[in-house]
Amino acid sequence: MTARRLAAALAATFMASLALAQGDPRRSGYQDMGPALQKMQDDDTANPAMLFVQMGAAAWAEKAGAAGKSCADCHGDATVSMKGVAARYPAVAPGADEPVDLDGRINLCRTAQQHAPAFAPEGEPLLTLSAYVALQSRGLPIASPDDARLAPVRAMGADLYKRRQGQLNLSCANCHDDNAGQKLAGATVPQAHPTGYPIYRLEWQTLGSLKRRLRNCIVGMRAEPWSDSGLEYLALEAYLIERARGMTMDAPGVRP
Repeated sequence: MTARRLAAALAATFMASLALAQGDPRRSGYQDMGPALQKMQDDDTANPAMLFVQMGAAAWAEKAGAAGKSCADCHGDATVSMKGVAARYPAVAPGADEPVDLDGRINLCRTAQQHAPAFAPEGEPLLTLSAYVALQSRGLPIASPDDARLAPVRAMGADLYKRRQGQLNLSCANCHDDNAGQKLAGATVPQAHPTGYPIYRLEWQTLGSLKRRLRNCIVGMRAEPWSDSGLEYLALEAYLIERARGMTMDAPGVRP
């Protein structure tokens, strides 16, 4: 384990212990995993998500688009300029009218600054850059913005979280509030605090975004997935991040 990763792991453990001592009952998906998976995430040489981080680091320095710019040309050293950035999204980006998640923010930079086509959702180029940026917030508290413009989006997300839907007539809250900590197919049902995204799921055998995980849940309810161009996934993500405010980021994470 690298010294940086060890420090982040110790910080996460300390913050979790402090939260429990202060009466905060929230738990991250990391805390609900077994020791073997926790060790896999804690060791950068064993965490499969770090392979994507390495590709993201290379992409950070790669010039692209008609502008011939790289991310580094504008933002410099990501370990400095991107520190804490992922912990603040979804947010309304500077110059934008609507909130975006981290992937959306990356694509805004790509189209507006690099004059290049937007990355495809869930594509490897976007996920690798997202993982590299998210890594710079590892060990930091989630700090969703105090922005009034996000209030209606979070309210929409709260409604979606509690709304029953699909052939199983379930809501997100039925699993992640009412039955958190119980077992489902051998895995612990988490409390739905998205501290580790993008994550490497063993079920996927690859890296994936929070939107992909939410889509999986909607399909699992036997409900019709929402449109990728709609606001539903972003609203639900904004609500979940707000619920996790103050919890420690552990991205890019590993999950079952």
